Amino acid sequence: MAKFLLNDFVVEEHVKMALCEDVGFGDITTDSVCEGIEVEKIFQVYLTTRHDGVFCGEDVFKKVFKVLAGNEVDVSFYFHDGDLIKKGDKIAKIVGNARFVLTGERLALNYVQRMSGIATISRKYQQIVDKYGVRVVDTRKNTPNFRLFEKYAVKVGGGYLHRFNLSDCVMLKDNHIALLGGDIVEAVRLVRKNISHAHKIEIECDNISQVHKALEAGADIIMLDNMSVADMSSCVKFINKKAIVEASGGVNIDTLEDIAKCGVDIISTSAIVANAPTLDLAFDYLD
Repeated sequence: MAKFLLNDFVVEEHVKMALCEDVGFGDITTDSVCEGIEVEKIFQVYLTTRHDGVFCGEDVFKKVFKVLAGNEVDVSFYFHDGDLIKKGDKIAKIVGNARFVLTGERLALNYVQRMSGIATISRKYQQIVDKYGVRVVDTRKNTPNFRLFEKYAVKVGGGYLHRFNLSDCVMLKDNHIALLGGDIVEAVRLVRKNISHAHKIEIECDNISQVHKALEAGADIIMLDNMSVADMSSCVKFINKKAIVEASGGVNIDTLEDIAKCGVDIISTSAIVANAPTLDLAFDYLD
């Protein structure tokens, strides 16, 4: 698994900020209840799933309790990132000081529920198109400051990644091209003056005429945006492997396979992140 996406120091900083937001000046409920206990109580808790899915977020879950409690909470996982989980499965056992278990519960769940939901839907989408040799990729329709975790979850689910940010790849969209009066060739000339040899150039095309101009301009990737299946098929034949072909717009679970059959290389969709439901995970307390 691509653990490089979740460097430990980055995860730790994110968790610290999330704890500051959630705990504030103290967990007034838990802290108050624990005042009535003479000896610090040890809780034993299972992390369980109420739905089938793909688990994701083990390291982030552990990090919440590590930052919050040091060595006073022990987390043992029975499943790991990318594993299929079934309704009722015990995913992990959490044992430790009740004060920290209760305070960290919701934040730890928020991470893994969101990430597991994205991993689950990503696998579903990718499995539909695997037989066509097509990759399903995410988009930049991410949650601000949570992009790294969402992209990691897409990867864990078996999906693939688009650019990480605006400096990662050139993408000339319709509005960029409109600024130059629709001159795609000129737009490419201008960006080539500023980019590294390592950057690819992608051009968003709404029609076959724009595809012709994009290929003439030497685009590395041509995006077929909101085109009909028939038009996409025609464009794929015209491009004839001279550029990577990406389909986008109108992509959902019902249209996915028909788009894949057109012969495109990539299908980009915001659905696997922006519309992914959280996977219902929970803490079950043991007596």
